[in-house]
Amino acid sequence: MENQLFIYNTLSRKKEKFEAQHPGRAGLYVCGPTVYGDPHLGHARPAITFDILFRYLRYLGYKVRYVRNITDVGHLVNDADSGEDKIAKKAKLEDLEPMEVVQYYLTRYHKAMEALNILPPSIEPHASGHILEQIQLVKDILNQGYAYESQGSVYFDVEKYDKDHHYGVLSGRNIEDMINTTRELDGQDEKHHAFDFALWKKASPEHIMRWPSPWSDGFPGWHLECTAMSKKYLGETFDIHGGGMDLIFPHHECEIAQSVASLGHEAVRYWMHNNMITVNGQKMGKSLGNFINLSQFFDGSHELLTQAYAPMTIRFFILQAHYRSTVDFSNEALQASEKGLARLLEAYKNIDRLVPHDALDAPSPENIATLSQKCYEAMNDDLNTPIVISYLFEAARIINSAIAGQIKLSEKDITALKQLFDVFLFDLLGIKDELKDGNASYEAFSKAIDMLLELRLQAKHNKDWPTSDKIRNELTALGFEIKDTKDGFEWRLNK
Repeated sequence: MENQLFIYNTLSRKKEKFEAQHPGRAGLYVCGPTVYGDPHLGHARPAITFDILFRYLRYLGYKVRYVRNITDVGHLVNDADSGEDKIAKKAKLEDLEPMEVVQYYLTRYHKAMEALNILPPSIEPHASGHILEQIQLVKDILNQGYAYESQGSVYFDVEKYDKDHHYGVLSGRNIEDMINTTRELDGQDEKHHAFDFALWKKASPEHIMRWPSPWSDGFPGWHLECTAMSKKYLGETFDIHGGGMDLIFPHHECEIAQSVASLGHEAVRYWMHNNMITVNGQKMGKSLGNFINLSQFFDGSHELLTQAYAPMTIRFFILQAHYRSTVDFSNEALQASEKGLARLLEAYKNIDRLVPHDALDAPSPENIATLSQKCYEAMNDDLNTPIVISYLFEAARIINSAIAGQIKLSEKDITALKQLFDVFLFDLLGIKDELKDGNASYEAFSKAIDMLLELRLQAKHNKDWPTSDKIRNELTALGFEIKDTKDGFEWRLNK
């Protein structure tokens, strides 16, 4: 397998071959959360999307430095360089220090990411921990003439930048349209134009998050942090920058402008953006009030949910759509994902029950030999996880046919099927299977159920029907599905 990957390039709107700047190395920067509330399904999608990319690049042999930032300062309530800082506002409401708010919700975010089996990034820098780098970046942009100081704040001069470069290269916007469609905002008269954005904001007397700078005691603008921290940890040019589509404008557009203004060139080779989670066609998010916290999915406590959903069901649900497609939430879709994942895990469990036949007596089904290659092709085709999943279902169909005695499989076939699941379902798609992972509590649980069903078989043999029925009925009431077979029994837990 060559160390290369086809990804979607937002700038050119076409497939491009990704090649890292240094052979065998890749730099990946992803905009992480603003930690002022519980993580919700909208947070899960970018985390899962770029976890898949991280896993696949490493699987291909790249040494990946994955940087995912934490926004803990500078993200204002209305995202228009005015209003309260989101962290500070939360701190005031709860009578806490801002960093208490950050730590509380960051701990909850990490817990949710661990439940979803998201690999931790290589580096997780905080905006508040890189104030010096951000002040230096403001100085660099000022020195190049693309920013101006006004009343203790510093703003990026979008119109001047656009004359020398092009503001709008990522989003497709042009400054003429912005001039015609933006109006001067109340309290923004210190800007040359309403569409200029803050690099540094002078703190008002009541603003509790502030740092000294050459211009004022204040705080960095939201867009500044990613440019400063990506440069620090990935250099002046790096490979991939990711985030949600809602960040294309203005956040990522401003990042490009800041890089070009300070460095003379763009820093990012490829931009990748995942699409949104929607509810009835509307984006799921805090600002719209229609979000569901991940903890509510896990315990089923939200009014829109009819049941609790395991973290792996949520992960599988998201991976069944391409990362550039919208995912519309519904209980029906989650229930279908739950059943689909159970089918795949059951098929994987059944591999151990397959009896190999002599190769001459068991001609391989033609598609077994090509399933792995097709999965690689799907991953190389812009991380097409839905296609990978479709091939895993095809593998499950083959396994079930062999269990039913409809086809015969050789030792080589069985090994290939197991490897297919190990690589693509578990290692690359990141699905956890407790039995596969050797979870001691699950193994003890599984053996206990097997023991109960063995006792049931013994009761049936002794024609002790009351005991046999009692074991079956009580296990069924607990959510177990029990099937008698010619070799004994099979069982699965449906909840």
